[in-house]
Amino acid sequence: MIGQLSACREVSVHPSLSGEIRKFGKFGEVCYSCGTCTLSCDLTTDSAPFPRRPVQYAILGLKEPLLESLEPWLCQDCGDCSTKCPQKAEPKESMATLRRYLAAQYDWTGLSARIYTSKGWAIGAPVFSGFLVVLLVAVYHLRYAGMPISELVTTSMGLEHMFGKITWFTLAVIFLPLAVLLSNAVRMYRFAMGREPALKIPLSLYFSEAGTALRYAVTQDRSGKCQGRPYEMRRIKHWFLIAGMVLMFVLIAFFLRFFQTDAIYPLYHPQRWLGYIATAFLVFGAVDILAGRIKKREKIHEHSEPSDYSLPVLILLTAVSGIAVHVLRYSGLGLAAHYAYLIHLSVAVPLMVVEVPFGKLSHVMYRPLAVFLQEVKDRAASLQVREEKREAA
Repeated sequence: MIGQLSACREVSVHPSLSGEIRKFGKFGEVCYSCGTCTLSCDLTTDSAPFPRRPVQYAILGLKEPLLESLEPWLCQDCGDCSTKCPQKAEPKESMATLRRYLAAQYDWTGLSARIYTSKGWAIGAPVFSGFLVVLLVAVYHLRYAGMPISELVTTSMGLEHMFGKITWFTLAVIFLPLAVLLSNAVRMYRFAMGREPALKIPLSLYFSEAGTALRYAVTQDRSGKCQGRPYEMRRIKHWFLIAGMVLMFVLIAFFLRFFQTDAIYPLYHPQRWLGYIATAFLVFGAVDILAGRIKKREKIHEHSEPSDYSLPVLILLTAVSGIAVHVLRYSGLGLAAHYAYLIHLSVAVPLMVVEVPFGKLSHVMYRPLAVFLQEVKDRAASLQVREEKREAA
């Protein structure tokens, strides 16, 4: 494998690479490179023989090939490789660590690396973001609106008085983190595709395979190839969570004044049942993830990082605080709803500005993109082989 790689181009060796990667979690301490993990994986292919190949890139200090590798993102985290590993090297955990490491390399701000490698940053970044939201709300009401503090803390207020500002604030909170994430996705593309001088990729392939990423994002069809009912159930649960997040995103990003309003609607109104559906999906998905994390932590050979908890906790708090605002408003408890809304903002904003571009939620972008780019590379390689055979004939 390494000989073939070296024959193509010169590759620098970084002896400290595996040590750097271990800052992001548990990683291949006793891997003997036997290949059992790759043989046991139902998703591995000749062009993407994971987990063995990316783990070996890291152990041998081959940073550039590792950055080009999409294989950690193709892994669906089923754990069959760890079950079959004769050395108990936990290749599943190594792949999760490599995903954190790669996400940090894609991020040009450096914040992902801090969040993934430091418990203080994993907890402190969302907490600090939430504090800034509370401070911004206080400054808005006290300085811009000119309210005395005694009135601010004792008077219930609706949403209409600040809709002009909250609309722009909401759009900024949603689309600025997405812009950062997209810029990181461009870096991922350049790492994966920009250093393949021997592989000619027709532009038409990017268009013909465009549906691959969307199909995977919607159906999680790759995880369906993993053996057994538990993986199928996880796929369904994941779909519920993503459906809830997409529905809530659409409502907030494009229908804010319809969804977030002082109006009281009957139970059958779409504003209410759409919100109930999204909330139910988010709560179900977040609780399921947290239960899985706790169960995983209880197993001797399984490992979780602090950053693994921040996303489900923020999703759960956002959903619960959002529905609390709704219930309190409809119960006539205006002041309580006022404070619940402040709490809702202080957890929903960190979910967007921290988790989307820098945390685990960024994987929602990286995984489908990796599936798409790998398909493009495989198709291009197949076309190139056929062209070479035709020319040789």
